[in-house]
Amino acid sequence: MTKIDVGYHASHEQFKPSELMKYVGLAQNAGFTSVLNSDHFFPWGETQGESGFAWSWLGAAMQATNLQFGIVNAPGQRYHPAIIAQAVATLCEMFPERFWIAVGSGQFLNEHITAERWPSKDERNQRLIECVQIMRALWAGESVTHDGLVQVYDAKLYTLPGYMPTVVGAALTEKTARWAGSWADAMITTSRPPDELKRMINAFREGGGEGKPVYLKVQLSFDTSMAKAVQGAHQQWRNNIFASSLLSDIRSPAGFDAAGTVVRPEDMSAAVRISDSPDQHLEWLSADIEAGITKLYLHNVNLDQQQFIEAFGEKVVPHLI
Repeated sequence: MTKIDVGYHASHEQFKPSELMKYVGLAQNAGFTSVLNSDHFFPWGETQGESGFAWSWLGAAMQATNLQFGIVNAPGQRYHPAIIAQAVATLCEMFPERFWIAVGSGQFLNEHITAERWPSKDERNQRLIECVQIMRALWAGESVTHDGLVQVYDAKLYTLPGYMPTVVGAALTEKTARWAGSWADAMITTSRPPDELKRMINAFREGGGEGKPVYLKVQLSFDTSMAKAVQGAHQQWRNNIFASSLLSDIRSPAGFDAAGTVVRPEDMSAAVRISDSPDQHLEWLSADIEAGITKLYLHNVNLDQQQFIEAFGEKVVPHLI
């Protein structure tokens, strides 16, 4: 089996930034090689209850570890792309080759705070392409003026990354995966059954992603018993199992909580890999690698992070990296 990077997912919606600092230190000690960050203004529900600013946290976490870091970001509405370009450039200058950014079209949950109109998916995709072009031009040291779905006037970065940062396309559907192949340096998607995952990867390749890396964020729930693993997944992640077309347009944590009321504990296994067996998780992850995944980012969706990190560090990660 091909050996790959195995990352820990830092869920800013579920844990305070100070707790996440502890967990990434434990993850490094356990053998994880990288960290993936969420970037939310709101949690997915009131039960999760956190929403630390990931960009403040990143500098501290990267200084405290030697891991690689990535973030999933939606430039264009809540964030102006020139500001995100500056943030990425600064991290890349301080920590060369240790940071990448994944970009997506965003969710109304986070973006509505600016009180701007929420565009259609097609318009958000066009805006995203403009943002990527703007950021790449700024990283190259160019002076940028742009009048489109995003507006920039006479912007130029003076602290440059020194190389072109990796831009990863975030995709949840085959259509988006195929589109991302035409402009992204890599693709990140979420865990799904093997046949669906292969179709996602094939769509990315067919769209222009041949030879480019594919990252996978794996939603899982591991605990000391199957019952605890199921309960922890349902308590924390039941609001997140719906199709992206629904998740993109819900406005508030209360709205996600309302959607989650129809989800039963037995429904969770369709969207979260639930098992109390490290061997079972290793089998699932090995299948991901065989499908063509380049990097794995493991998100234990329940609240018992230390147990997960230590158990996977001993029984799962050494077999993958």
